[in-house]
Amino acid sequence: MNEFLWPVRVYYEDTDSGGVVYYANYLKFMERARTEWLRALGFEQDELIREEGVIFAVRSVQLDYLLPARFNDQLNVSSQVIKAGKASLTLEQIISRQPDNAVLCKGIVKIASLDAASFRVTTLPEALLKKTKQGE
Repeated sequence: MNEFLWPVRVYYEDTDSGGVVYYANYLKFMERARTEWLRALGFEQDELIREEGVIFAVRSVQLDYLLPARFNDQLNVSSQVIKAGKASLTLEQIISRQPDNAVLCKGIVKIASLDAASFRVTTLPEALLKKTKQGE
């Protein structure tokens, strides 16, 4: 799958006392987009735990904050796999404001596949790896 877009509305609770989105909330928006990306590929995280014994953990994040988002802004969060390994995925995620498409935040997020019981690194489920490699 190529680029995946997920819309997000900025709520009052997402903002700080200055009326802009609190910096950590961009990570929440990205997390939601990755969950919806997996869902669009046909994978529910609770089913992956039950059926494959796999969970995902964020291994590393690199973010660049470019412009502020404000209360009631309509945002798009894009997610695109830029590298698929045997036990990890690296995604580029971009948050942009609509309707002007201004880029507000860019990130590179690496997620690791872990055994749900031991929390040790394990291979990605074959079906997921196959679908992610199709989009590269």
